[in-house]
Parts: sequence; C-alpha cells; structure tokens
Amino acid sequence: MRVFIVFAAGLLFGLGLTVSAMIDPAKVLAFLDIAGDWDSSLAVVMACAIPVAAIGFRWGPRRGAPPAGQCGGWGIDARLVAGAVLFGVGWGLAGYCPGPGLVALGLGRPGSGLFVASILGGMALFELLGVRRAQRRHAG
Repeated sequence: MRVFIVFAAGLLFGLGLTVSAMIDPAKVLAFLDIAGDWDSSLAVVMACAIPVAAIGFRWGPRRGAPPAGQCGGWGIDARLVAGAVLFGVGWGLAGYCPGPGLVALGLGRPGSGLFVASILGGMALFELLGVRRAQRRHAG
C-alpha cells in the first residue's frame, strides 16, 4: 500500500507540474525575468501551492513518519544555504528544478536529459566530497 501511495503522490505531482507548465524552461525563465517581459502565471501556481503545503506541514507531524521515510530536522547551516544558492543559480540558468526536470525527461523534452545528468553528477560529487571529508575526520 505504501508504494501505491508514494507512486500516486508522485504521479499527481508530475501532473501538476505539467498542467502548470513548470516543465517549460522558457515559461520558468520568463517568470524569473522580473526586469523584462515578466510572466506572472507561475506566481499563481505558487500562491495556490503554498496553502496546500501549509496544511500538509501543519497536519503532517501528527501523522508520524511520511510514507517514503523519515524527514530531517529544520537546522539552517552553511551547507543548507550553499545548497539553496546552488539550487537558485541552477534554476535561473536552466529553467528547471529537479522535479520538473525529471517530469520533462519522462516526457522526452529537449535538454532535460542533460539537466538530469548534471543533477546526478552533482549528487555524485557531493557524495564523493562527503566521503573524503569523513575519511579525513576519522584519520585525524
């Protein structure tokens, strides 16, 4: 049952990204271009998503662990800030963030394969650096 719930949530998320055109990098980049020809339609998407997410964040902790596993804490540290900056820069350059990038890849959208390969490369590099950092900590 848990696998079905996670699959259904992912399918609903992907459908929402597709219907809202979040998988179209040109539309996302037009939204980010506030000094030029700004496209405000994604602001409406976000305005609708925030209350739904707020309900989930309010209701979720009372339900225990989410279907896909445990959530981490809310600690803000240098790694979180650096990750947020990298995320924002990548989103601004590519017009994709990870969720829409994966949906676009599944739909065969041009450029999405390179984007997802870049994400996987960044994740591998992060893991490699983390392993090396841990090895230095234990050796010293």
